[in-house]
Amino acid sequence: MKKNEYHIPVTANKLTTIDVLAEATELSRQKIKQAMQKGCVWLEKGNNKDKEQQKTNQHIQRLRRAKKPLSEGDTVHFYYDEKVLETEPPEAKLVYDEGNYSIWNKPSGMLSQGSKWGDHCTIYRWAEKQLKPERTAFIVHRLDRAASGLIIIAHKKQIAVQFSKMFQQREVDKYYHATVKGDFSKLLKDDEKIKTISTELDAKKAVSHVMFLEYDATADESLLEVQIETGRKHQIRKHLSGIGFAVVGDRLYGENDNAKETQKDLQLSAVRLKFCCPVSGKDRRFKLSL
Repeated sequence: MKKNEYHIPVTANKLTTIDVLAEATELSRQKIKQAMQKGCVWLEKGNNKDKEQQKTNQHIQRLRRAKKPLSEGDTVHFYYDEKVLETEPPEAKLVYDEGNYSIWNKPSGMLSQGSKWGDHCTIYRWAEKQLKPERTAFIVHRLDRAASGLIIIAHKKQIAVQFSKMFQQREVDKYYHATVKGDFSKLLKDDEKIKTISTELDAKKAVSHVMFLEYDATADESLLEVQIETGRKHQIRKHLSGIGFAVVGDRLYGENDNAKETQKDLQLSAVRLKFCCPVSGKDRRFKLSL
């Protein structure tokens, strides 16, 4: 598998991206076009060298148009990795399309966010390519790659900003189902229905409310419903693992052995969402049929 980085300064005006990349690499024009559509080519504008913007990379953007004319002083960055580009994304399912935003059932294995090496395996790129009419897509919250379930995609910047504020202000209720090894009910007191975990993560407040749903004695597994107040990275997985009930299939925080259960996909899914629609002002509730 070939993997390489190209950082190509543009030395004349009116050159196109495909011309610059074809000259600098040994790849065919067709292969370059395919790679560009998968999000591994970036344009750094040469006429914007403001230090503050450089810090935030606002003047570097993903470039998909092969015939886009370039200017002298620009730089084209090409992050080519055959292994990444040959990966096929799993299929996400549309749950609801409001127009300004949509709700999707993200499968396990699909990314929430891309990298410099590409974004064709992300939920937002899938949405951009599948929705009719086509729309740009913005991530407003994330699900782990190994997790599945409901995710909101915004299609206007102002809607993305509104949703981001709603998440920050805890105005979006998120519920997950997690399957863990062992009988979780033994952890609860007689009159206790919900176990609240408030262990800080990365020195930040993190709160998860865990409700026991059922126990499968044959598999020695418990089904839990988890509501999170905060959205720290791997919050549910870390919290449950921290009290001795790692999520089944969690290769990062669970048991690292060759037992049968560790070969399963991560048994964590976002199953319910509840929020006030930023467009209509109406309450919206979404639930996966399990």
